[in-house]
Amino acid sequence: MSVRLVITDAMWDRIAPLMPADPVRGRRWADHRRTLEAIAWKYRTSSPWRDLPDELGPFQTAHKRLIRWAVDGTWERILAALLAAADAEDDIDWTVSVDSTIVRAHQHAAGAPQKGAADRAEPADHALGRSRGGLSTKVHLAADGRARPLAFTLTAGQAGDAPAFETVMSGIRVPRSGPGRPRTRPLAVLADRAYSSRAIRTHLRRRGIRAVIPQPSDQAGHRLRRGRLGGRPPGFDSEAYKQRNTVERCINHLKQWRGLATRTDKLAIAYQAALHLAGILIWARR
Repeated sequence: MSVRLVITDAMWDRIAPLMPADPVRGRRWADHRRTLEAIAWKYRTSSPWRDLPDELGPFQTAHKRLIRWAVDGTWERILAALLAAADAEDDIDWTVSVDSTIVRAHQHAAGAPQKGAADRAEPADHALGRSRGGLSTKVHLAADGRARPLAFTLTAGQAGDAPAFETVMSGIRVPRSGPGRPRTRPLAVLADRAYSSRAIRTHLRRRGIRAVIPQPSDQAGHRLRRGRLGGRPPGFDSEAYKQRNTVERCINHLKQWRGLATRTDKLAIAYQAALHLAGILIWARR
């Protein structure tokens, strides 16, 4: 069987130094590159783990590695290191766009125990919600001005966008290549009308971040009805707002992997780890 691989030699040159070293005692890690290819193949094709091609090794190895590195934060550290390298080369566009996307959950995603989550990082509801369309998960993300992911968070599908905004923003932490605290503050944040709230605008203003968020007609009408008490309308840069399509393009890139376009994982940490791997490969390809 011929397996199409996605990690080129140039990409691996960026990723290899960030992989965990072999333990001093005990068994050595299985080949990291083959394991990453195995996980990527599973989520690109949305195939069951047991259908993993023999060329990519035992499916148990890939699945255990996915979960283990999700629990100990390895996936996030690798992505952060790639972001730090990009920032050192001035390759991150800090005009950030924020949005969310609904992901339908396959019936195989249901059934995980509701009590006693596998780890404290696993939400109690496993980021699964039920609405008219059935089970779903919502992915909230921030993307840089070149349509590349900076941060992810998951909620149940019926959750609103605005309540998750500060969580997404707190996930933007790009370490410095030298001394100094990680960079957490974009130059501007672009978002659609769902994020037009006083709390979000105040949050951005306190952090010195320019908000480019249109005001819904009902909020504008309510302000006008209050007359002088309504205050000034919030500033809005319509020209800058044209760049908000970057987050939509980022979502489209991620959903090229069928296992991300439809969730089959029972655990939210497993699905989020796959999102991080997709982000790692996007940044390694730059």
